Amino acid sequence: MEGLNTLQEAIIHFADYDNCHALMIQLRWPDGKVKCPRCGAEKVTYLAKTRVWKCYAGHQKPTFSLKTGTLFEESPLSLDKWLPALWLIVNCKNGISSCELARDLGVTQKTAWFMAHRLRYALKDGGFDLLSGEVEADETFIGGKARNMHVAKRQRRITGTGGKDKTAVMGILQRGGKVHTVVVPNRRKKALQAEVVKHVEAGSALYTDALLSYEGLASDYAHKVIDHAVEYVDGRVHTNGLENFWSLLKRGISGTYVSVEPFHLFRYLDEQSFRYNYRKEMNDFDRFRLALSQIAGKRLTYRHLTGKEMEPPPAVAVN
Repeated sequence: MEGLNTLQEAIIHFADYDNCHALMIQLRWPDGKVKCPRCGAEKVTYLAKTRVWKCYAGHQKPTFSLKTGTLFEESPLSLDKWLPALWLIVNCKNGISSCELARDLGVTQKTAWFMAHRLRYALKDGGFDLLSGEVEADETFIGGKARNMHVAKRQRRITGTGGKDKTAVMGILQRGGKVHTVVVPNRRKKALQAEVVKHVEAGSALYTDALLSYEGLASDYAHKVIDHAVEYVDGRVHTNGLENFWSLLKRGISGTYVSVEPFHLFRYLDEQSFRYNYRKEMNDFDRFRLALSQIAGKRLTYRHLTGKEMEPPPAVAVN
């Protein structure tokens, strides 16, 4: 398993259920003792014919499978489709569209779209340590380009200039480290500085552009400003690291996904941030393995994804 280097090798490997079984067991129960994901009981028996375990703790749902208590729960799709889908999402530099994923897996576009969003849920960062050292902060707008829209759609969606009708996104990057991204309500001081204080260690060197919303941070940070109306680099003072990240993000949105609704944008930020954060220190299999280790205890239903159910399902017990 450690020798998986390519998508082709992964597809062949995970076509065998026993290989999927072994990997899921290893990640969910590292000590080898399978526990009921609903109650944590260890008194369980594996029923090989139906590929499920039976828990003897005496609750209403005594049987569970490898997918129970994970993002895959209640999905009729087998692991030989889920695992290659996850491999593609975490390793395709510019992402993979639901249409392409549907063709690759032999499922409908609607199914592939739902799969991709469920898998992005696993890529959400778990709240890593505060960013420190040299840190860049910047913001951008995500939205469709008017010249690429049909006239009727343009009249409906573009009602102003600049950032109007677009979604504001903020990024905070530790040079040589990780990036944190978030959708913000606006570019005002309260919204942007709250994110900086929340994610950047006090005393760090903080580099931003000349947006007035960043004024006042010098009391807690070694804050330096680069005025893009004059220059883009002044020694160590620049935001080019984040500009590079924005380029990757927008290339994926415009070239791969084409159209992203604002209320789903944070999921695409999680996806791009995950790939960026682990682009150097991990190979394809390690990124895949890390993402797979984050599927337990999470659920994302179609009703919640489409806005018919406002609150996400409660997390299940994971042991």
